[in-house]
Amino acid sequence: MLLGLFSGVKFVLGAPCIIVLLIYKWRRKHLSVYDGIEDFLRSDNSIMPIRYSYKDIKKITEQFKTKLGSGGYGSVFKGKLRSGRLVAVKLLDKGKSNGQDFVNEVATIGRIHHVNVVHLIGFCVEGSKRALIYEFMPNGSLEKYIYSHTDEKYSLSCEKLYVISLGVARGIEYLHNGCNMKILHFDIKPHNILLDENFNPKVSDFRLARLCPTNKSIVSLTAARGTIGYMAPELFYRNVGTISYKADVYSFGMLLMEMASRRKNLNALAEQSNQIYFPFWVYDQLNDGMEVTIENDTNQEMKLAKKMMIVALWCIQTKPSDRPSMNKVLEMLEEDDEDLKMPNKPYLYPQDLSSKDVGDDSTGRSWSSSSTSIIDSKETT
Repeated sequence: MLLGLFSGVKFVLGAPCIIVLLIYKWRRKHLSVYDGIEDFLRSDNSIMPIRYSYKDIKKITEQFKTKLGSGGYGSVFKGKLRSGRLVAVKLLDKGKSNGQDFVNEVATIGRIHHVNVVHLIGFCVEGSKRALIYEFMPNGSLEKYIYSHTDEKYSLSCEKLYVISLGVARGIEYLHNGCNMKILHFDIKPHNILLDENFNPKVSDFRLARLCPTNKSIVSLTAARGTIGYMAPELFYRNVGTISYKADVYSFGMLLMEMASRRKNLNALAEQSNQIYFPFWVYDQLNDGMEVTIENDTNQEMKLAKKMMIVALWCIQTKPSDRPSMNKVLEMLEEDDEDLKMPNKPYLYPQDLSSKDVGDDSTGRSWSSSSTSIIDSKETT
């Protein structure tokens, strides 16, 4: 009986101590995250965005009145600054977002001013409350315009999509070569390309971005990052090649293929089994000298779409060393159709590579009728 009483007393006294200890550790963990953010903001004087209070955020959004969308990061609300300027306020979900996501976005996009990269106007950090304030993009994301070409409300011509693809390419090229540090985005996809009132595209969402010195191309990652369907194979299979800015080139290629065809690259419900993975079907068609027809497109539009598809096939080459850099991609997109040559057929998995493909033959083929290699002579991957 005494033993039972002793155990009961120990439990009664011990349980609160354990609870207090767990709360203490939880608070220490979260406070260290907040302290880390504050230290970062204090130490980086090059960041230009304005810091707002959470009270300001509620006022700007009229108590979060108009919701524009949501995702794994949190929710986006429409707002208006005192100047009358419309903005989009991304309120980060404290349960799903960590301090590093916030730091990544502010550290990268906070110092960028480019016509094809979304502008970060301000931010808010108050304890667990974090928000980012961007310029408002009235036409939303590119996603609804790619997959809804039969809907007149969201229908864009092939010429317009081509112009948009040039803008996206210029934005990514600026991230890679136009800043003091290379910025590797790692999540290029239709959802992250926003369109302003004139349908000018802007690259957005830098949560997964990594900074890299301009004289260094290779980065090390502890885990794959990005969105399935747009992620480069080297993020899964390290024997394919090293991880570098070429991962963004691959993602852009997958995006470009979808823009050219106005359909998803992967369609399990395709009428023909060989069209389930569309890029492979496109390659086989073009390599055999056949045309890829797109519903409602004129001959001139299909010719333009063909060029976009060939450039996309260069971008999604399995080995990073076989892909062009983004400035080469821009040259290819602006090149005359007749000058573009077909690349090797890309593969999804490293086991699909033949033995002759495993070695470095990155200069074995050219993208145009000249003998120019798709790889810059000074470029390393």
